[in-house]
Amino acid sequence: MAIRNVVKEGDDVLRKQARPVIEFNKRLHILLDDMAETMYETNGVGLAANQVGVLRRVVVIDIGEGLIELINPEIVEQSGNQEEVEGCLSSPGEYGITKRPMRVKVEAFDRFGNEVSYEGEGLLARAICHEVDHLDGVLFKDKVIRMLSPDEIKG
Repeated sequence: MAIRNVVKEGDDVLRKQARPVIEFNKRLHILLDDMAETMYETNGVGLAANQVGVLRRVVVIDIGEGLIELINPEIVEQSGNQEEVEGCLSSPGEYGITKRPMRVKVEAFDRFGNEVSYEGEGLLARAICHEVDHLDGVLFKDKVIRMLSPDEIKG
C-alpha cells in the first residue's frame, strides 16, 4: 500500500467525469488499498479516485464505523434534507454549509464485482453524496449555501 498525492482544487481532473470500472482485478485492489491508506493518513472521511488522479468510479468512505468501498456507485434513493458543514481534502482549510439529503441508498459493487448496497443517514449520507459528486466532476463548493469564514471554522 502507498499514500497517494491528493489532487487539489484547480486541477482539471477534479472536473472530469470518471469512467466505470470494468475489470475487478489486482490493479483495482491496489487502488482501493492506496485510497484507504491515503484517506486515513489525511484524516478524511471519504476519497474518490479522481482525487488521486485516477478517472475511475471508485470511492472509499469511513465515518468511523468501518471502511466502505464503492465501485461504480449509484444513488438510487434519497429523502429528507440536512444543512451541515462540509470540507474536502482537495480544498484544504475551506469549509461551507451544504444542503444534502438526510438519507440515501447507494448501489455499487465491491472489489470483487459483487453487488452491494448501503443505506446512510446524516454524515454517511453526506459522505456518499460528496464522493459520488466527485466522480461526476462536482465539488462540494458547487453545492455550498454559504462558505464559512476562518473565524467561524476556528470557533
